[in-house]
Amino acid sequence: MTKEDFKVYGYRWVVLLVFMFAVAINQLLWITYAAVTSDATRFYQVSDLSIALLSMSFMIVYIIVSIPASWVIDTYGIRTAVSIGAVLTGIFALMRGMAGSNYSLALIAQIGIAIGQPFILNATTTVAARWFPIRERATASGLGSLAVYLGILVGLLVTPFLTIRFGLGGTLMIYGILSLIPAITFLAFGKEKPLTPPCPAGMEARSLVFDGLKDMLHNRNFLILMVVFFMGLGAFNAVTTWIENILSPRGFNSIQAGIAGGIMILGGVVGALVIPTLSDKYHRRTPFIVIAVVGAILGMVGITYASGYILLLVSSFVLGFFLLAAGPVGFQYAAEITYPAPEGTSNGMLILMGQISGILFIVAMDSLKDPNTGSMTGSLLVLIGLLVVCLFLTTRLKESKAMLDEQAGGKK
Repeated sequence: MTKEDFKVYGYRWVVLLVFMFAVAINQLLWITYAAVTSDATRFYQVSDLSIALLSMSFMIVYIIVSIPASWVIDTYGIRTAVSIGAVLTGIFALMRGMAGSNYSLALIAQIGIAIGQPFILNATTTVAARWFPIRERATASGLGSLAVYLGILVGLLVTPFLTIRFGLGGTLMIYGILSLIPAITFLAFGKEKPLTPPCPAGMEARSLVFDGLKDMLHNRNFLILMVVFFMGLGAFNAVTTWIENILSPRGFNSIQAGIAGGIMILGGVVGALVIPTLSDKYHRRTPFIVIAVVGAILGMVGITYASGYILLLVSSFVLGFFLLAAGPVGFQYAAEITYPAPEGTSNGMLILMGQISGILFIVAMDSLKDPNTGSMTGSLLVLIGLLVVCLFLTTRLKESKAMLDEQAGGKK
């Protein structure tokens, strides 16, 4: 393999760090109500499903805004797009905190935060591509996804304790003030791209957004990946939204549910560090996607049947470690197999699949729960079945050309 004829800049880590901060805060705001559903229903004087709508609004809005946000990312760049998302997040989070117990205002504010989400999340692989060489891109995407999980982790673990200490209204105001910080830091330190591309000449060129989208929809591997994300990410969105309702029929309280959800995300944090790093090290994507789905199935079985708290926590960690680690590897794999389509478009399409299925799964789980006990075991069994289908599909994926070239180069 010839010596690299391009420069990699140390400032890439600064850009990635301020981007991760914006991602984490946005996701914390999404998951705020999941572990305190009962408190939220009393605070706003509404039903459980109305509280779930606060989370589902992110998914509904994403379906509408995702492609326009990807167009902004790929046309005007990550600095413009992420700044839009971070500013919207900060302004509307503060509005949500000031809304008090007015559910209508809180919902409007939540929708405003949700509009900002795709401008941030869809930029993950674009940040990796603009600033990192290909040998580090799964790792960079993994760290971007790690920020998602950290935001959710804080939301699940910290929100119940803050609610006990300050009440839900006080907690929302704290989050509103906190959300202004990433907007300021990204505006100050986020840069579009380095002086020279972190890859060989010519490799940085991408096709136009809609041309790339058309090519993606004719790519067999990408279509399979879309179906996998539809089921896998949808299952994650549904389980995290209903975590308290899933566990309360078995006698677990909101604090325990929040900790279980937090442990699941903690597993995702560890998985997002380990799996993408191994993927980069061994220059392989598809085997790690398959392994992740196998582990996710085992974790979901544990979540479904665990009656003891320790087993529940272990199952939560396993589910998070494998299911969430599949995300960054899948995003980077998609960017490689759809080249030269824009990274923001492939990233956005995969997340879009999970948002659509998340809405469907959340509503279905509420409709199918046992009317007497509130148990959601039947719905969880369906999710296990869908993950088994995902496993079959992932075995049909073929390795990306970029990784095959890396393997060939490493053998020279």
